[in-house]
Amino acid sequence: MSILKSLEERSGSTCELCSATEDLSVYKIPPSLNETVDNSLLICKTCLEQIDDADKVDVNHWRCLNDSMWSEHQAVQVMAWRMLNRLRAEGWPQDLLDMMYLEGEALTLAKATGEDEEEEAGVVHRDVNGVILKAGDSVVLIKDLKVKGSSMVAKQGTAVRRISLDHENEEYIEGRVGSQQIVIITKYVKKL
Repeated sequence: MSILKSLEERSGSTCELCSATEDLSVYKIPPSLNETVDNSLLICKTCLEQIDDADKVDVNHWRCLNDSMWSEHQAVQVMAWRMLNRLRAEGWPQDLLDMMYLEGEALTLAKATGEDEEEEAGVVHRDVNGVILKAGDSVVLIKDLKVKGSSMVAKQGTAVRRISLDHENEEYIEGRVGSQQIVIITKYVKKL
């Protein structure tokens, strides 16, 4: 039996990631050397385009991974894990990743393309404890801070929600304290 026929039988002739029924093809998960049923899955044209081209990714399309990540087939689990890692900055994919478990061999294969590694290209902001801060995080001030250019003092223990990051300097973040938007030095905050 051909790989295509085996995958069609295994999946019921639907995309193993999103359950679409049209424009299906065999996808061999990289870096596999040869195409077998165990390292391939049946996927639709939409999933294939978005896997191959990061610029075409529609985050909401991948909400289907909430179901497909529980597949009993290793190839489907590996691709679900990789796509969730690509999208983890969205929030909900990280929640799914926290629930997902891959056996040793499957996890090794999933990590083979480096999907789980943080991008080192940008500036990394860290709080007083070294925890990485991301845009939209909430922090708390660990000491009283005088706000330059005003008589305001931001008190210790004040929560600053939905921070934004300075993309040029890892020591600065911005956030709203009361009615005023201020710049805060990262060594004076702790992530909530």
